[in-house]
Order: sequence, then structure tokens, then C-alpha cells
Amino acid sequence: MSLINSILLQADPAVAAEQIQEKETFLQLAINGGWVMIVLLCLLTLALYISIERFLALNHALKDDSSHFMNNIREYVHKGDIDGARNLAKSTDTSIGRMVAKGLSRLGRPLSDIQTAVENEGKMEVAKLEKRVSLVATVASLGPMLGFLGTVTGMVSAFQAMAHAGNNIDISSLAGGIYQAMVTTVGGLIVGIIAYFLYNLLVNRINKVVMLLEARSMEFMDLLHEPA
Repeated sequence: MSLINSILLQADPAVAAEQIQEKETFLQLAINGGWVMIVLLCLLTLALYISIERFLALNHALKDDSSHFMNNIREYVHKGDIDGARNLAKSTDTSIGRMVAKGLSRLGRPLSDIQTAVENEGKMEVAKLEKRVSLVATVASLGPMLGFLGTVTGMVSAFQAMAHAGNNIDISSLAGGIYQAMVTTVGGLIVGIIAYFLYNLLVNRINKVVMLLEARSMEFMDLLHEPA
């Protein structure tokens, strides 16, 4: 026991107990929450991993120099160098590059077929970017539900202790179950709030990528409609 705690204990034992109790760490709180807290921790880790991985992929899709890329494609097309445009599109490892490459590979067919091919490629790129994002939404829903499950099991434990105690009810025998119930409720809400926030950030990023892909696909189709 530290010197400060010794002084507090000599002055007022109640104050000392309160000061020591405040130093209980979050890890100790989580352990007291039981097996539900372990599941919640795993879900939170999963949501954070998916969110970080998807954020990096979405940032890569948004940071590509698509305007400069489209200008180069336009120059190649106006010069009649279709092979050069195709090589540039294939060497550009971005969603827009792959979408334009698909359209260039369909040159010679009706414009409606080219537009359909470009749109389908854009949908496939969006589907790739949305990969596993739904799991984050699942964590946002499961977190509070698991927290409520921990609340119920904790209260059941408290009432079982009360039933076994009979007329000799000791508040300490009930504290464990009630403590578990409250900790799991807080843990479930924290996991749900964090996952819900991350999910909405990812959806917002995905919407920006969709708008960018739509703008570049329209620009590409406008390029094909321009006179040679």
C-alpha cells in the first residue's frame, strides 16, 4: 500500500476505500463482466480490423489522380492511339482504370453495349469495396444484444444467490451478479456505438467512391460520343 493510501486509511477508512476502488482498471471491470465481455472484445476487434482495412482501400480509390488519367485517355483517343489508351488503363491499378479498360475493350461494338460493360464493371468495383462492411453493421447490432444477454444472466445469478441464501441474505452475495449485469450492459453499448459509428463512416466513403465512378463513366462515354 502506498504512503498516500496509508495516510488516508489512518485519517478515514471510508475515504481510503473509496480512493482505492477508483483505481480499478478497465481490464478488471471487463474480467468481472464474465464470458460476455470476451465475446464483445472479439467483436470490437473484428469491427476495428475490417474498418481499418476498408478505410485504406477506400482512401486508395478516392486518392487516385482520375482527372489526370482521363485527360491522358482523351489524348490517346483523339490521336487514334487506342492501343496506347488500353495499355494506360490496364496499367492503372484503380477502380476507374479497370472500368475504363473494360469500356476500351468493347470498342467497335454499339455504344449501348460499351455503356453496359462500363456500368457492370463499376458495380463489380463497388461490390469489392463493400466487401465485409456488412459485418461491421452486424457487430453494431450484436453488441447491445449481447450486453443485454449479460445483464439477464447477471441478474439470474443474483436471484439464484438470493434464493440460496434464504432468510440470511447478504448483499455481498448479490453484488457479483448485479455487477456483471451492469458491466456487460455498458460494454455492449460501447461496442455497439463504436461499430455503428465506423459503419456510417464506411458507408459515407463508399457513397463518395460511387459518385466518383459514375462521374468518370459519364466522362468516358461523353469522350466516345465526341467526333474523331
